[in-house]
Amino acid sequence: MRARVETVSVGGLPVRLRTLAPAGRLHDPVAPTVVLVHGIGMSHRSFDRSQRALARVHRTVSVDLPGFGGLPAAGRALDAEVLADLVVEAVRSRGAGELVVAGQSMGTQVAVEAALRHPDVVSSVVLVGPVVDDRRRTLLHQALGLGRDCLVEGPRMNAVVLTDYLRSVRQYLRELGPMLRYPMLERVAALAVPALVVRGTRDPIARHGWGARVAAHADRGALVELPGAHHVQEHQPVAFADLVTEFRRVETLERLGGAEGTR
Repeated sequence: MRARVETVSVGGLPVRLRTLAPAGRLHDPVAPTVVLVHGIGMSHRSFDRSQRALARVHRTVSVDLPGFGGLPAAGRALDAEVLADLVVEAVRSRGAGELVVAGQSMGTQVAVEAALRHPDVVSSVVLVGPVVDDRRRTLLHQALGLGRDCLVEGPRMNAVVLTDYLRSVRQYLRELGPMLRYPMLERVAALAVPALVVRGTRDPIARHGWGARVAAHADRGALVELPGAHHVQEHQPVAFADLVTEFRRVETLERLGGAEGTR
């Protein structure tokens, strides 16, 4: 399965799209597209395995945000609202219809804002290792969590993290402030779409209590834990893909049931 890779300019900012889909569905405006948004310092590579697993069933698009994945730095901080607009516009410009936005780490903030700002397009969100825990909001807490996470991620993921961080340092430093200040609980509480929170059982950054609170603040939220660390989607790619598929199935049935009830 070969990905279609293209870079789209939105408002003068580059967004790279990596599309993988079942045969014949690279251009599918009817079925929902699963959009994968990486965390701070990272790139589409943090979804390599999980995207391939998801693409057996779904049309998928993983993104590289401006300043990450080798793209030129934006020259300024881009908050979650701006990033959400960039992602939705870039993906929609390539013919996508309904979107399921799955974010990891800082990407969860982008996913939430995409659903809040584009409710006619985003039908549900998947929040993998959401940040930032409001009881652990300092830079020191984040650094300690990241250090502990390196001990449980494994060689492959640590190599991805290190090399992605090295090529995104300028944008990484700009995004730290907006990421740390983002009011996740407040924004999740405003969601009108279902939110699936996923965390790794060994994740020292998005801990169990925090994940449970994020899910509880959503009107239609659920928490599922899979064995793994902060990048649990890569530790358990098939289980993660199955989870997203089941989440979509249940959400669709609920929507259809609601529609039947209004007749």
